[in-house]
Amino acid sequence: MPELPEVEVVRRGLVNWVRGRTITAVDVVDPRSVRRHALGPEDFAGNLEGAKVLDVVRRGKFLWMPLQGDGETRLNAHGSDSGFPGVALMAHLGMSGQLLMQDSSVPDEKHLKVRLRLSRVESMPEQLRFVDQRIFGGLFVTTLVPTDDGGPGGSAEDPVPVIAEEASHIARDPLDPHFSFDAFYRRIRKRKTGLKRALLDQGLVSGIGNIYADEALWRAKLHYARPTNTLRRSEAERVLAAARDVMTDALAAGGTSFDSLYVNVNGASGYFERSLNAYGREGEACRRCAAVGLRSIMKREQFMNRSSYTCPVCQPRPRNGRW
Repeated sequence: MPELPEVEVVRRGLVNWVRGRTITAVDVVDPRSVRRHALGPEDFAGNLEGAKVLDVVRRGKFLWMPLQGDGETRLNAHGSDSGFPGVALMAHLGMSGQLLMQDSSVPDEKHLKVRLRLSRVESMPEQLRFVDQRIFGGLFVTTLVPTDDGGPGGSAEDPVPVIAEEASHIARDPLDPHFSFDAFYRRIRKRKTGLKRALLDQGLVSGIGNIYADEALWRAKLHYARPTNTLRRSEAERVLAAARDVMTDALAAGGTSFDSLYVNVNGASGYFERSLNAYGREGEACRRCAAVGLRSIMKREQFMNRSSYTCPVCQPRPRNGRW
């Protein structure tokens, strides 16, 4: 499943190609990929044709493109009185969704689901294609609502205080300049759960998935079952700093790719998987312990129908752990 770095890599790539361009035509190749648009494929296309893409925004793992109507598009019925855009195209990548920029001369991908034709700009691809092998993702038009705290809705080139309605319950992520550590710490201390469960709770802190949670906990030398209600402030600071660092490193590498389904907007895979210290390393030596002459073998344990990877030496099991 794509996590924050993968989605941010897509956002950064996509905004360079689509910002300021008009959607001239929409081809819904497979209606299943617009099933979240309640009024159907025809209404989906009618809302988008003639609309101008203003930006590409991300909060956590949610991605959307604020839109502006041209006087004829149906978007005008959803206009905002705030002066900010009132509607957006939401992209849910699911397990295998890809947003690819392609020239019109490039043959359709086998799993092409939706094609957006864009206004011509010299030396830029003319089409934005949504490709999805497993069909868990999709596109839909959504309403933008004011943010609860008055801050920007998410990472963007021109941040504004509105957010896609479906993402409005999602907390800010550790890379967000408006993320409040104090609020996070107060809330996590009130929880009676394990630390990794808390990190995966998108209502508490967004964007951290299973891979990066394991990596952050390894860097912070904390076990995934560490009880949150007794978590010291210094420990919370340490694990959040580790989450920021690991996601920043992953961004620099283009995200984590384990197969060809996880690609950026140009179809290139990420390479951070080569730098993982915990996730997927069952039976291998802990690199940190090995560096100081200790022998410790990474363990894999079942966790919430997934897996957790830890070092039994530098991430000892806590007393009264919450599993």
